[in-house]
Amino acid sequence: MKSFTYLLVNLACISIPLFASFYPKKPFYREWKSFFKANILVAIIFLIWDYWFTEIGVWGFNNDYVTGIYLGVIPLEEILFFICIPFCCVFSYFAFKFLIKKNPIEKLQHIISYALIGILLITAIIYYNRLYTSITFFSASFYLIYLIIKKKDLSYHYLSYLFIFPFFILSNGVLTGSFLVEPIVWYNDLENLGIRLFNIPIEDTIYGLLLILMNIEGYEYFKSKA
Repeated sequence: MKSFTYLLVNLACISIPLFASFYPKKPFYREWKSFFKANILVAIIFLIWDYWFTEIGVWGFNNDYVTGIYLGVIPLEEILFFICIPFCCVFSYFAFKFLIKKNPIEKLQHIISYALIGILLITAIIYYNRLYTSITFFSASFYLIYLIIKKKDLSYHYLSYLFIFPFFILSNGVLTGSFLVEPIVWYNDLENLGIRLFNIPIEDTIYGLLLILMNIEGYEYFKSKA
């Protein structure tokens, strides 16, 4: 059973959003085509990044907690991670757009975006020699700049991220060693800031934000083309 731990984390994350996708008044399953078109493209980008970082030892995986099916150095569960987590996030975005007509973050979104860009850019420059920090922070800040130039409304993106954040802490906490003898995913602290949110490197929160933003934007793009 131990070897199914990472797989069970993925299944636990996606189970409720998957079930709720068939809510008759606003079914998300009708949007799956747009989601999966975007998700496949974004997942490829992140898996290339993941493969590279695993190869050079920025992070790695504990063989005891995975089923043993690998694509190169990447376990199957890690591949599923880039499907399950974005599915949960895009579903939350979809649900909030339907349920909440007046977004409380609407007037704050520009402040949040500019603050994030400033903090991420400065930190990435200072810690340019720490790969996880610099690449993640530069990537997220540049993508936010792109979205601002495109005049994107990010209020529901941020609302969705805030909503899933406690679940992120729980699931990612398990992956990084909470409630377990050893972590499922280990990190080389020479390549990050060494700041942990419980067991979670602070960079994971920005990595997750970038993953969510790219999936939501891709989903909206393909939805507009449908």
